[in-house]
Amino acid sequence: MNENKVMQLIHELLIEMGEDPNREGLKKTPQRVARALEFLTQGYKAKPADIINNAIFQSEANNMIIVRDIEIYSLCEHHLLPFYGRTHIGYIPKKKVLGVSKICRLADIFARRIQIQERLTSQIAHEIMHSIDAEGVGVVMECRHLCEMMRGVEKQNSIMTTSSVLGSFREDSATRAEFLALINRSI
Repeated sequence: MNENKVMQLIHELLIEMGEDPNREGLKKTPQRVARALEFLTQGYKAKPADIINNAIFQSEANNMIIVRDIEIYSLCEHHLLPFYGRTHIGYIPKKKVLGVSKICRLADIFARRIQIQERLTSQIAHEIMHSIDAEGVGVVMECRHLCEMMRGVEKQNSIMTTSSVLGSFREDSATRAEFLALINRSI
């Protein structure tokens, strides 16, 4: 991203909004916004294979592996407003398992792009399925969308839930039910 160009665009946007970009509180806003946008969209620069970085391990495990309550922060592609929440990711390995931190990092790669929640959920599931040739993968995401809360319908308490189930999670209702039961347990 060309930081200087983004700063100029934000400067112009402030003027179009009726603000004085030279007043004390706004003088550094174009630079702050440019840096924030670069951070919030860093997923475009990251490649899943680089994040996984060979943290795929041989394992005889064939049980369900779940990481719950992973915080998700993204920007809605329709209004460039944040949506946030949590995702639960589960998979059944064939002969390979992922390093646990890599599951969270994969979720972050795709969340740090301009997104819709439906695509984000699917991208995470497909990447895990592909990267370790899992028997099955399930991803459930629950998010609040500021574009719905701050504007439009202005609904403060709604939560959007999406899921993507692949392989045995799609084909076997008992596997899917086990996954859903385990992610809804309180510890």
